[in-house]
Amino acid sequence: MRRLAATLAALLATTACTTMETPPMAQQSRAGEAMVSPILTTPEAVDSQTYARPQVARVTHVALDLDLDFEAQMVGGTAVLDIMAAPGAEEIVLDDKGLTIARITDGQGRALAYDVGQPRAGASEDMGAPLTIRLGSAPGSGPRQIRIEYAASDAAALQWLNPEQTAGGEHPFLFSQGQAILNRTWIPTQDSPGIRQTWEARITAPKPLDVVMSGVQQGEAEDLGNGRRAFRFEMDKPVPPYLIAIAAGDIDFQALGPRTGVWAEPSVLPRAAQEVGDTEAMVTAAEALYGPYRWGRYDMIVLPPAFPYGGMENPVMTFLTPTFIAGDRSNNGLVAHELAHSWSGNLVTNAVWGDGWLNEGVTSYFENRIVEAVYGKKRAEQEASLAFANIQETLEEVGRDAPGTALHNDGEGELVGSAIAYDKGHYFLRTVESMVGRERFDAWLRQWFDNHAFQPATSRMLYDDMMANLVRSPAEAERLMLREWIFEPGLPSNVKRPDPAAFAEVDAAVTAYAGGGTIPTGWRGWTSAERQRFLDNIPKQRTAAQLAALDDALGLSRTGNNEELFLWLELALANRYEPAVRQAETFLANVGRGKFVRPLFAVLAKDEAWGLPIARRIYADTRPTYHAVTQAGVDRVLGRND
Repeated sequence: MRRLAATLAALLATTACTTMETPPMAQQSRAGEAMVSPILTTPEAVDSQTYARPQVARVTHVALDLDLDFEAQMVGGTAVLDIMAAPGAEEIVLDDKGLTIARITDGQGRALAYDVGQPRAGASEDMGAPLTIRLGSAPGSGPRQIRIEYAASDAAALQWLNPEQTAGGEHPFLFSQGQAILNRTWIPTQDSPGIRQTWEARITAPKPLDVVMSGVQQGEAEDLGNGRRAFRFEMDKPVPPYLIAIAAGDIDFQALGPRTGVWAEPSVLPRAAQEVGDTEAMVTAAEALYGPYRWGRYDMIVLPPAFPYGGMENPVMTFLTPTFIAGDRSNNGLVAHELAHSWSGNLVTNAVWGDGWLNEGVTSYFENRIVEAVYGKKRAEQEASLAFANIQETLEEVGRDAPGTALHNDGEGELVGSAIAYDKGHYFLRTVESMVGRERFDAWLRQWFDNHAFQPATSRMLYDDMMANLVRSPAEAERLMLREWIFEPGLPSNVKRPDPAAFAEVDAAVTAYAGGGTIPTGWRGWTSAERQRFLDNIPKQRTAAQLAALDDALGLSRTGNNEELFLWLELALANRYEPAVRQAETFLANVGRGKFVRPLFAVLAKDEAWGLPIARRIYADTRPTYHAVTQAGVDRVLGRND
């Protein structure tokens, strides 16, 4: 996922450690291709954000048969779960947030007793409640099956869009966002990244809508003769359940290469396909770095702008925001990032969210290597430099020894922002690579992916693997400072800092502007990274006249690049620049990406006399159009409790 929302950041901060008993034996997956991933038994691998007790009974496969009801904004049908149970197991515990359960039966159709318990004391609201199901009288241990008839309405993972919220304006749209623990609002399963599951689905939807999921579509859609069609999907490789995803709407497909393609609304598809036209080259570059792509196809869907993230790495169907489309592929680091997750995050997954950097930090490093291979070293160095600036800004804000700045979070400290999981994680691997050499580092990272494929992992596991398979001597281990990087706060002294030459021209332009108001003449020839660097580093206090001159010369309010437009609006609103208010209002009414929305509301809210009333007025209109993830972040900024 490209950049965490506040909801996930808060979740990562609360992950705690307990003990775990011996798990049941692993078994072959349905397709026989991959082993059901093991349940890690070390204390740091236990997920405090699930009610499941996988050492007693665990879900290994989910089969969904669901109808999409756009009028009621509800999904309903059945979920059949394959269960592995330990000897003597009498019950299984699932995660449930607001599901309406009609009936639960076993594999022979016999009713099973169940109970929805009380939320855990002190748990986040997103955790929901435990759904405990009696397994019946089947003797011994081994595979069992349960069937749950249920419906899900008002599910936080699902966003139902009215036609007016789409580019076409004629048909409704649906998409899901399950990470971190939102899929329990529409799928009854054990919603934990360490409990990997295969899955299949049959989804019915009204014509003419198409359905896509994060699994391989099985054949053509079936016409049911009642104004609806049925779509079938399968994921035969065990994945963490947050990666089960769905989207449905008026969408078309365009192939990009033999194994890549993109879906989007018809009016958006030409621009989307042009923007992601380098995807096949990216897949080839990624494979050359760290081994074969193991998921078959790599397709993407560009969703309506209400999508709360830049991207989400759902297997075989990456979800993307349309806000990355700039017309020049300048924001394609987003595509590289989500693709890299096919190795780091999807193939090898953090067992608990307190180790989220194993997904995001490793992916951010991998992303930069893909960018270097496809777009060249200069662009890669510039984007890495922007990442380093994020780390520095965060450390200056919270303190260089703040507990939440450690990569591994044990639940005792407070995570301070995405710059740690993403960018500090990136610079950890970048530093190690620079010290041991790229060839040796790449060989180590490739074997990490190979040896832990389709399995959960922890910070301790990666540390131990580095010590066993990368480090050659105690002296080298001391120089690398592996323990300090992973388990201690702040930024270790051996960090490989970015090349100052990457932005030499831009930094000189910043100095000239700060000293005498000289506006850069080379702006139109700069890369997007260079423009972002300039906007993010010029003096933050500007007069209306200075802002007007800057906008007039550089065309900031007219840019088609949303990364640059966001920085302009943030600067303008911080200085009470009235001409920017209307544009900000339009922007916030049409974009749901948390990376943009929350900071703009925050800068308005900081100015209680002028900005806060504007923020409240805008949010009263826009809140219903945002996904629950974005709503949660802005609610905190504006002090809303509803």
